[in-house]
Amino acid sequence: MNGPFVLAVPRTRTFEMVTSAERLAEIAPAWSKLWRRAEGLAFQHPDWIAAWWRTTPHRQRRGLRIGLAWNGDRLDGVLALATFRRSGIRMLEWAAKEHSDYGDALVAPDSDPRTISGLWQHVFDQGGFDLAYLNRLLPDAGVHALMEPASLQGKALRPNHRGEISYRVAGPWHTGAEWFETLSKKARQNYRRGRKFMEEGGALRFRLLDASEPREPVLARVATLKRLWLARHGRASDLFDQGSPVLAALVSVLADLGLLRIFVLELDGKIVAVSINFEQHGTMMAFVTTYDPEYERASPGMVLMMDYIQWSLDRGLDTIDFLCGGEDFKRRFATQSVALSSMMGARGLRGHLAALADHANHVSKSWRTRSQPKAQASDE
Repeated sequence: MNGPFVLAVPRTRTFEMVTSAERLAEIAPAWSKLWRRAEGLAFQHPDWIAAWWRTTPHRQRRGLRIGLAWNGDRLDGVLALATFRRSGIRMLEWAAKEHSDYGDALVAPDSDPRTISGLWQHVFDQGGFDLAYLNRLLPDAGVHALMEPASLQGKALRPNHRGEISYRVAGPWHTGAEWFETLSKKARQNYRRGRKFMEEGGALRFRLLDASEPREPVLARVATLKRLWLARHGRASDLFDQGSPVLAALVSVLADLGLLRIFVLELDGKIVAVSINFEQHGTMMAFVTTYDPEYERASPGMVLMMDYIQWSLDRGLDTIDFLCGGEDFKRRFATQSVALSSMMGARGLRGHLAALADHANHVSKSWRTRSQPKAQASDE
């Protein structure tokens, strides 16, 4: 024997439930290390969750339920969840769900394969909720493992009928110009026409906001334009409420992580379109996009989108991801679409009754949708 004998002591796997901002702050360094090891998205970073929790309205209806899996003193798994009371039902959902896409667990790549199921069992046993609903799941999301009934002994989640779509631009192009030439003649003409129309009113400039520039004026402009759009379409979002700190807090997280990319289209120095994006894993992700309706005829949002797509491809990024939402402006430019799934699980009598009601409502709506064309045909 050439050296001293060292006895390897196995680490002890334990689970924890985080329910307070104080504990969230304490475990943030370990969570950040796991986030880097697991190559998580910004939506799963502890600072993103903390920023949301610090600024979210209606705190009295919410509660943190963040499950942790420890391997000795090393954090190997995180399920960042929160409860929200809705119509008397305690819903368990992704923390920061309102402002996040692609929910998933964080699990260390070299951890025990049973980590995620053990973590979910701990969350389930701790209770505090009636119905669990996890949505916006990519096809390769790790939480799909929670739909294996045999390993979870009745605590498994089940596929839910709700789904969403995510559109992307991805292809073999080496430059933005190559991508632009693959577009239809009409799309290229609309882009040139939009730029020309705006240029007749002043100097048009597309640019990436420098990291040293103050973000506050741009974020204020984004919130103002978004409120106009929301009011026109009868919608609401606390992300853009007058005086709301949510948007600035989340954007600051992206900036601190070095991921933030804010693209602006300016006409004589006035912002006519903005896209708050972040860049991760070779992908440009579009988080918030808006435009000035005063220039709607020129489609400034479309012009800006085509500009930042070309900018991204010129810098070697493989994909431009428009994130969740099946809006037509995304679909028109996308070369790929990804179906996002959801799953649900019940706990206790109230939860099971709520799940049954949800299923019955879905069946009823599906039946009415199928029967409607038949009824119209018979009337004719």
